[in-house]
Amino acid sequence: MTATDEGAASDAVDPEEVRHVADLARVDLSEEEAAAFAEQFADVLDYFAALDEVPAVEDEPDLVNVMRADEVRDGLSQEEALANAPESEAGFFKGPTVS
Repeated sequence: MTATDEGAASDAVDPEEVRHVADLARVDLSEEEAAAFAEQFADVLDYFAALDEVPAVEDEPDLVNVMRADEVRDGLSQEEALANAPESEAGFFKGPTVS
């Protein structure tokens, strides 16, 4: 199902192949649906043929670290962390009982 020359991708998929794949997947297709899928598959193959024409990149781009350096800073004390908690117990957040 691949094209060997320019323009052959549109002829690469026929409705019979679409019906065969649909039968393998146990999908019922009408004649109109098989023809439409054949056209769509041919378009996809044309897109892949266009991608084959894109030149390869010769060198890797220079990567720059945009993240800031880690800095050690003082965090919240236990009392500050629990200051806005609705409930706490023994220095920990207290949540509802889960059963």
